[in-house]
Amino acid sequence: MATTTFSPPAVSDVSAAARREALVLAHLPQVRLIASRIHDRLPDHISLDDLISTGVVGLLNAIDNFDPSYNVQLKTYAERRIQGAIMDSLREIDWAPREMRRKAKLIQAAIDNLKSRLSREPAEEEIAAELKIELAEYFKWLADAKSLEIQRLEYASSDGSTCDLLNLISDDEDSWPSRVVERRELERLLALAIDRIPKLERTVLCLYYFEELTLREIAEITGLHLSRIGQLRVQAVLRLRSHLDRIWKLPGGNK
Repeated sequence: MATTTFSPPAVSDVSAAARREALVLAHLPQVRLIASRIHDRLPDHISLDDLISTGVVGLLNAIDNFDPSYNVQLKTYAERRIQGAIMDSLREIDWAPREMRRKAKLIQAAIDNLKSRLSREPAEEEIAAELKIELAEYFKWLADAKSLEIQRLEYASSDGSTCDLLNLISDDEDSWPSRVVERRELERLLALAIDRIPKLERTVLCLYYFEELTLREIAEITGLHLSRIGQLRVQAVLRLRSHLDRIWKLPGGNK
């Protein structure tokens, strides 16, 4: 009778697999946190569990490709991969109605036109008048557009393509002078744009994107209704889009 021999896996293979599993378990809370923050800005029919599952794929990719010589923590490196995986999965489905995107583009165009004519940031009433709708209807448009703002300062070009402005900067942590200059210039332009928007919108942006507070927490701090905070955030982002659309030459954008 022929006998079969069992070859146990190499000790190094077992230890590597164990380390990988330990890293996955240690970073699962990070995946859930990122997925939850994105889910909060999406329509109800998008499943949080699906986002978490996709985020885990991004985490595994980060673990497998992480290089300690980058001089960054795995958590920092993994955050981009997790968010990127979730964003890629969302782009593969038609989760945002075309009408919703159309309204966001109309708002951005109205802001851009008014800034050109007035040489200043337009007020909400002026934007609504430019769109030829009542102020209450304009606020409803902002509420509808809230679900589109799932990336930090996502740029929408005239042909409908989108990209994350911060992803224009290389994430390989190199120190090439061109990369340093590019980031500093983008930061300078964003700082100027943020400084010119109304104070309340600037406060909402800072609390939401830099302090990482939720809209509900911001509403409690400012004493404003939750829906109003959502409107102000969307409006501020569209103002920044309009500003960067005119002065920052993005791939696929207006020339």
